[in-house]
Amino acid sequence: MKAEAVIEQYKNGRRDFRGESLRGGNFRRADLTGADFSGCDIRGTNFSRANLTGAKFAGAKAGLPKRWVVILLGLALVLIVISSYFSALAAYVVGLIFDSSSTANQVAGWSTLIFLICFCAVTWRKNILAGAGAGAGAGAVALARAGAVAVAVAGALAGALAGAGALAGVGVLAGVGPLAVAVAGAVAVAGAVAGAVAGARAVALALALALALAGAGAVAVAVAGALALTLFYCWLGWLTLKQEHRDPWLRKIVIAFAAIGGTSFFQANLTATDFTGATLKSTNFNQAILNKTIFKQAIKLELARPGHTLLANPQVREFLIDSRTGSGKDFAQADLRGAYLDGANLQTANLRLANISEASLQYANLAGANLTEVNAVNADLRHATLTGACVENWNIDATTQLDEVDCQYIYLLNGQKERRPSSGEFQPGEFTKLFAEMFDTVDLIFRNGVEVDWKAFIAALKEVQVQNEDTPLQVQSIANKGDGVIVVKVHVPSDTDKEKIHQEFNQNYQLKLAAIEAQYKAQITAKETEIDIYRQQSVDMMEITKTLANRPINVEAKAMSNSNESSPNITIRDINNSAVNFGEIIGDVTNTINQIAADASPENAQLKALLQELTQAIEIDSHLDEEEKAEAANQVKKIAQASQNPDDAGLQKKAQRAVNFLETIAKALEPASKLAQACQKALPIILGILGF
Repeated sequence: MKAEAVIEQYKNGRRDFRGESLRGGNFRRADLTGADFSGCDIRGTNFSRANLTGAKFAGAKAGLPKRWVVILLGLALVLIVISSYFSALAAYVVGLIFDSSSTANQVAGWSTLIFLICFCAVTWRKNILAGAGAGAGAGAVALARAGAVAVAVAGALAGALAGAGALAGVGVLAGVGPLAVAVAGAVAVAGAVAGAVAGARAVALALALALALAGAGAVAVAVAGALALTLFYCWLGWLTLKQEHRDPWLRKIVIAFAAIGGTSFFQANLTATDFTGATLKSTNFNQAILNKTIFKQAIKLELARPGHTLLANPQVREFLIDSRTGSGKDFAQADLRGAYLDGANLQTANLRLANISEASLQYANLAGANLTEVNAVNADLRHATLTGACVENWNIDATTQLDEVDCQYIYLLNGQKERRPSSGEFQPGEFTKLFAEMFDTVDLIFRNGVEVDWKAFIAALKEVQVQNEDTPLQVQSIANKGDGVIVVKVHVPSDTDKEKIHQEFNQNYQLKLAAIEAQYKAQITAKETEIDIYRQQSVDMMEITKTLANRPINVEAKAMSNSNESSPNITIRDINNSAVNFGEIIGDVTNTINQIAADASPENAQLKALLQELTQAIEIDSHLDEEEKAEAANQVKKIAQASQNPDDAGLQKKAQRAVNFLETIAKALEPASKLAQACQKALPIILGILGF
């Protein structure tokens, strides 16, 4: 089916293209969102820069069309011819060991043999680059030493050049030979054929060269050497495809070479694209967007060109193919960004410092997993199992989906430390609520030991609420973090611009604080004036007292007749001429509080409860004497009276002074004082309710 026809039918509403042959089609920059290409033949198809979001390629066959298979195999054969020439050359030079007529030839032969032995041994244990380096060093030393001996021998220069040429040839062969065989193996099932061709040609060339020496030993060594080298390089080519860690540079060249002309998803948008069971050999994913792309049971994905996508990591790639195999595995620092891992088994796996942002982990088993410092921003963990996982310093935000997570308990520190909950288990939904609330709050921080002016705080909070179209703002908690740091958490709706709220509050708080401080200064000035007046009145009274004291005292005695009194009636009272009875005062305060109509509004009910708490705290506080308790109780009574008469300016003013009085008492008391604790909790809320 032609690409133009597919695009036209897609525009007309068709989405089901299952089983169609799209071989060699050009869909460059096409928008094929949601199209179903399951079971299609897409070999050689160009999807570069196409939008394939949500498309399906389940069971599709990608890779090279036949004409490109032939072309690439032809190029591989050219490389094989080149490599066979150098194999024959190396074998021929080694055969010069048996040339007794020329010392120089023997030097070249032994040097080449030493090189080959060192090269093959080190390559066997490590890789091609290490082997080439070791062989070159050994060969150079052998040539240098032999050259010093043979410098006086005729033809020594020619022998040295022959040895150097052989070493260079084998060095070239070290890359070309495995490359040719690996390309042949990556393009088609032709690795064995390529090796046979290389071996036959190398043997033939080596035989022809060795016959010129007219020595049976030389012929045998040349043939055996050519065949051995060919087999060795075939083995290296096979390892290049099977063991990615040995020679990654060579494998990268092979895969890129084998992907020429194959299916291309270069820079394509493959978000949520489904490649379940698809054959993806010789497919180009370079710079493609692989966000939640499904590769379950994909075939020959290791022979696709990954570029810098998450497919470049062999461990991650294999895990994407079969996500049931991750239990206990080490994925530390792994890049799993945008990976599709629904239902994955990561029980007790190590994901320390891994990046799982934007990844889909629905229904995944992360029980006991190490999620220390994992980046889980915008990750989908819905229905995942997190029981026993360590979430020390994990990076999550409001975009991290934690709905219906299955979790009985977690650890906040590595090594199964700081269990939450400390005992028992989370009830259904509690884990999600615990972490979700972290992102629905704005932290208002007061530093450097600055005491919070709650009047300015409440006023600023109300102002911010008005500025943001009555966005509900509620104080969730007040915490003293030590070192003079107080953190007030304010609950906000999840879609609120928290940065804007925080900035506006700080601005309004400073403005309100400045206004209140100015008001306090004015009140202090007025009080100082009032005190001066009282002082003057006291002075005047002292003068009057002195004047009266200088007057004579007249004593007048009167006889009382018809009196039934047999003794004087004496009452002892305090200096204020009132008998002190704390029990009566508490009873009076309680009656006043009970007169608050709790059913009139939620604020009244809350205020009534807070005043009752303050009264109870006053009664049981051991840090107060009877007179201090009586004075504190009277202040609570003033607040209760003001709440019942919101329009009485005089009572409102008394209530405000009462709150200030209680704040002063609370600050002077020990932290363990019941009244101090009750005031810290209740007074900010009372100020807000009364609108002070």
